[in-house]
Amino acid sequence: MMSVTVKLAVLGAIALVLGFFGFIWLLPSQQGKLDQNADGIVVLTGGDSRVADALELLASGHGKRLLITGVNAGTTTGDIARQTVDYNRWIACCVDLDYAALNTLGNAVQARRWVLDHGFTSLIVVTSAYHMPRALAELAHQLPDATLIPYAVVSDRLRIEPWWSNGTTTRLVLSEYLKYLFAKVRMRFDSA
Repeated sequence: MMSVTVKLAVLGAIALVLGFFGFIWLLPSQQGKLDQNADGIVVLTGGDSRVADALELLASGHGKRLLITGVNAGTTTGDIARQTVDYNRWIACCVDLDYAALNTLGNAVQARRWVLDHGFTSLIVVTSAYHMPRALAELAHQLPDATLIPYAVVSDRLRIEPWWSNGTTTRLVLSEYLKYLFAKVRMRFDSA
């Protein structure tokens, strides 16, 4: 006969596995299409083409301003302008850089300050597909009254091959799922 502790451990393991597959099911496999606008756009740095995609959204009128959060301390708007020449006009007028954020929670805290400073009520969130659930959870916790519109950037690797076919991708997705769970638990005990 199984003890209550063993039964709870088995149920917990089953819940973790089912939660992981639910998390995987929610990850977009195609680049997002945006059919609405917002007051602002925030891009969380760290992946291929995120900043360029966010600048494209800004240039096409999907938002009034863009916050690039989690920027390396040595990076300037001039550096970004050299890498994204087509968007120099928008970089000069409508892009703000955040150097303080060191992680996703920091991104959300800095985005909250930026949104409140500008009086925005809606925000397009640009980050990688695998990172989107945690980014949205952190931002929703910091900005409970704001409308958050996800714009997921899907890497070529996730677009071409299934997550389980590559060990690096599998570890990345599993790590992101565990970070997401940790963030959800932390938010239950943490006020914005």
